[in-house]
Amino acid sequence: MDNLLLKRDMGAEQLAMVDAEVDRQSKNKVIMYVLWWFTGVLGGHRYYLGDIGYAIGMTLTLGGFGLWALIDVFLIGSRLEKKTLNIERKAIEKVKSYTNKEKVA
Repeated sequence: MDNLLLKRDMGAEQLAMVDAEVDRQSKNKVIMYVLWWFTGVLGGHRYYLGDIGYAIGMTLTLGGFGLWALIDVFLIGSRLEKKTLNIERKAIEKVKSYTNKEKVA
């Protein structure tokens, strides 16, 4: 489900809690690209994103002999966006469940 639909019925305090959680957990795009530049063939940027399987594969093959690391510069931006959306979705669900428990109590 789209995050905007999930956030539709949330109050300002709940949205602030979600934003704080996303800011705390999300990864920095500049750091990711700096890691790609300096450790691209070793998969440092993939370790940073939490894609451990890809990162180990890149480390063992030296970034697919450089080819995978070169292609990855175009893929990691969208991967970061997907990861951030997933973090936001989990934060929304967490805040909603927390505030629903407070309403019941």
